[in-house]
Amino acid sequence: MRKGQRTRLHLLDAGVRFLGENSLETLTVSAICQQAGVAHGTFYLYFKDRNDLTSAILNKFVDYLQIQMRAQAKQAGDPVRNTTAAYFQLFKAYTGLMKCLVIGIDAFPEARTAFQQLNHEWAKTVLRARSKDRQLDQDTEDELMRRAYALGGMVDQYLTALFVTEDPWLGAISKDPDEVINTLTHLWSKGMQE
Repeated sequence: MRKGQRTRLHLLDAGVRFLGENSLETLTVSAICQQAGVAHGTFYLYFKDRNDLTSAILNKFVDYLQIQMRAQAKQAGDPVRNTTAAYFQLFKAYTGLMKCLVIGIDAFPEARTAFQQLNHEWAKTVLRARSKDRQLDQDTEDELMRRAYALGGMVDQYLTALFVTEDPWLGAISKDPDEVINTLTHLWSKGMQE
């Protein structure tokens, strides 16, 4: 890699590490430059501002989430459970970045856009999986898309309460990851039945 490409990656990596430990609202160019070990002015050679950096990070993260979940859908076993388990594990492993997507949407349009992209792409993926064997009419497609959005929102809310806001009551009944994944899988399976 050329030096410029490496520097841009260092800045992105610094942003990912920062957001893994801190809130989106506290992200500053100075903090990123310090973490990346580059001069303040160097940042502006690669990004317009902190929102531009945030957008780049969250868009790449959304792509990564989708790649991981699609890969799990192709593994042996139940694709619904496999993708639910993958999302659970990704949410847990990258709580800081997920927090940016699900909570940072009010303050940062970039986070809102990335989260909406993730939700829309996943709803389309679910719909394609449901309609793989047959043609659906438009009313049925619309209904299944609404369900996919609703179910995805419920899962996001559950995992946000579990990992981000650390709801103690939810945590008390969610100690066994397999049981949580089974519950969420059950909701997806039942909710997408026609």
